[in-house]
Amino acid sequence: MKRRKGIDNSVAQALAMVMQFGINMLVPICLMSALGIWLDRKYDTSFWMIVLFIAGAAAGAQNVYRMAKQVYGGDNKEPDKEQRRSSENSRKIEKEK
Repeated sequence: MKRRKGIDNSVAQALAMVMQFGINMLVPICLMSALGIWLDRKYDTSFWMIVLFIAGAAAGAQNVYRMAKQVYGGDNKEPDKEQRRSSENSRKIEKEK
């Protein structure tokens, strides 16, 4: 099956982004929980898994927040090219008046 030229891959991109959000959340939780279970078994305790699960959830939430901020254009410290052009054009118009 041939692909047609000009087909929008927005569905595939959205699916990839959703999967990336999930992975960014699950990996820290799973790793920290596994470490907590190992520590609980090694030292015969019962609190490390809970503490490290919460730490993993916080780290995952921070990862998702950073990714969402980057994807959806959070704080842009430098204006993009279109904003610079429009501001330059408005300055030129003001000078002509």
